[in-house]
Amino acid sequence: MNADSVARFGDELYGALRGRTVVAPLTERVPDITIDDAYHISLRMLSRRLADGEKVIGKKIGVTSPAVQNALGVHQPDFGYLTDRMRFSSGDTLPASTQMIQPRAEGEIAFVLKKSLRGPGVTPADVLAATDHVLPCFEVVDSRVRDWKIRIQDTVADNASSGLFVVGTTPVAPSQVDFEGCRIVVTKNGAPLSEGRGSAALGSPLNCVAWLANTLAAYDIRLEAGEIILSGSLVPLEPVRAGDAMSLRIDGVGECSVRFA
Repeated sequence: MNADSVARFGDELYGALRGRTVVAPLTERVPDITIDDAYHISLRMLSRRLADGEKVIGKKIGVTSPAVQNALGVHQPDFGYLTDRMRFSSGDTLPASTQMIQPRAEGEIAFVLKKSLRGPGVTPADVLAATDHVLPCFEVVDSRVRDWKIRIQDTVADNASSGLFVVGTTPVAPSQVDFEGCRIVVTKNGAPLSEGRGSAALGSPLNCVAWLANTLAAYDIRLEAGEIILSGSLVPLEPVRAGDAMSLRIDGVGECSVRFA
């Protein structure tokens, strides 16, 4: 894909983000689009956001669990960028009806790094050593692609279908967490919704962060000290709308709650 096409699609997705509109799947319009093309489109979209004054504060890993892969029909992980305007704290109310299009919530573990990680060759042990603390997290994904009709190239181009995210307020040392065995319980509007384990995300959230560091090496990008890294959902995606309230609890990590308006 040439530079003009990359810019055109990146600008289109940026416009959809700002205008709360949807676009036709890129894979329908450009059948031979590659994942590498899609990552360049996502960088163009990001550049437009940075020009608006947003700041990158971290990165996210998406489509790591079988439940999410099966729901979306996308069967490999991807990554996107997190900005300061996307972050909320547990107990906050998210502006779903004014800032989002077709949101879906998922529960996961967020890592806050104290050391940079650069692939290739990053291991789960390296991730553990580089992590300052972890937090429980709701990522509220969104798609600028019509009806979530996405293939891997569509979600990659659309910043890994990023929306907003909510993190808990009590840091936990990573040495205190059983990342593979920890249990997550999610409720919606006061009723039990879903459960999962840390092993749902590529066997362990540590594996997810290592995957991201190694994947980014091909683009000469590293995970920076101080960044927050969302490691991928441990439960199925749940559509949300104004008026909904959700909470989660992760063994050894803590609790997080959010309301939608």
